[in-house]
Amino acid sequence: MLKEYRADLHIHTILSPCTELTEMLPRAIVTRAHQIGLDVIAICDHNSSENVSPTQKVSLTGGLVVLAGIEITSKEEVHTLGLFNGAEEVRKVQEVVYSTLPGENDEESFGYQVVVNERDEAVYFNKRLLIGATTLSLEEVVELIHSFNGLAIASHVDREAYSIIGQLGFIPPGMALDALELSPKIRVEEARKNFPQCRDYPLITSSDAHSLDDIGKSSTTFVMEGVSVAEIQLALLGTQGRRVLL
Repeated sequence: MLKEYRADLHIHTILSPCTELTEMLPRAIVTRAHQIGLDVIAICDHNSSENVSPTQKVSLTGGLVVLAGIEITSKEEVHTLGLFNGAEEVRKVQEVVYSTLPGENDEESFGYQVVVNERDEAVYFNKRLLIGATTLSLEEVVELIHSFNGLAIASHVDREAYSIIGQLGFIPPGMALDALELSPKIRVEEARKNFPQCRDYPLITSSDAHSLDDIGKSSTTFVMEGVSVAEIQLALLGTQGRRVLL
């Protein structure tokens, strides 16, 4: 039976050094998502997935589905979301990302990168330069995500910084992206007018939340039979009755 699911598929935790350090904890994120009526969220920290599993554990009793995600920065400094069904798939992607991510975090300059448990307790501080770029090309990032049965979605394509259009000026022909994400700052009609290539791909809107107030600021409603990466893919393709409502 088809049902509407309201989803925010781009949320950061305190593992991302650019977030509100005292706010973006698993229990607080899940509570906020419930309060504003979200059915699905995805945790997509910069170049890491270590806070995915704790957030999924928090959500188990509340009916909220937490998808496993990661936001990978290519060597061209393009951000791409990878969405997966389980923490194991994204963990394997993370291993590849870590092996191609140079540098060490300067906490005074960039902020702390905190790995926590489901009780919001700090486990350790990640010392990798998570806000840096990997040595993977954009094409390699997309291939990596697909190799673990994930969805590859270009992040906030309407922004000048760290987006595929902002960094490259266009979407390379044949780039096998599953969708493009719009930020809360632009409406769909405006994006299609200003960025013609937005007409060539399925679109979603997400919050890219770095604070609790940002969660759900922009969201996408999917018409699906349950929540899974496969169902979202069908909705993006508009097949078998599944569809995206923007």
